[in-house]
Amino acid sequence: MSIEPKIYVADLAAYNNGILHGVWIDASEDIETIQEQVSAMLAASPEDMAEEYAVHDYEGFGGLSISEYEGLESINQKALFIEEFGELGAGVLDYLGDDLDEARKAMEECYSGEYESLADYARQLTEETGEIPEHLEFYIDYERMGRDMELSGDIYSIETGYRQVHVFWGC
Repeated sequence: MSIEPKIYVADLAAYNNGILHGVWIDASEDIETIQEQVSAMLAASPEDMAEEYAVHDYEGFGGLSISEYEGLESINQKALFIEEFGELGAGVLDYLGDDLDEARKAMEECYSGEYESLADYARQLTEETGEIPEHLEFYIDYERMGRDMELSGDIYSIETGYRQVHVFWGC
């Protein structure tokens, strides 16, 4: 699925006078291009001396929140990260509290893979790291193991859809 992060930048002089004037901008453009588009929008304002703007809407950022007065450079960096890693990247960035460095580290160093559930992850990890006697196989509760690994902070997971659980080591 393609994610195209966009922001709607509004002219505050016009907005404060009851006029909707703004522009949708591809947030993954280079920062100079974004700033040029904002400047052009302000220059075309129906109000004299328009110089302030705010981000009034956004899309393509997954569950991530974009503040009304967040800097364009910060928004641009998040958009580039999301374009690189898609919906999963947006989820990781949201989970880690907008920390781009930690999110990049998680994607590059801590990602363990996609599974249908945490139980599937626990089963695979258990089977790869040890041999389970056949007579004990039916007594292992992989669902609880997965939940306990997440609750203890050993792992965390991001769901991107039905039976799409992405697991990360808590590094």
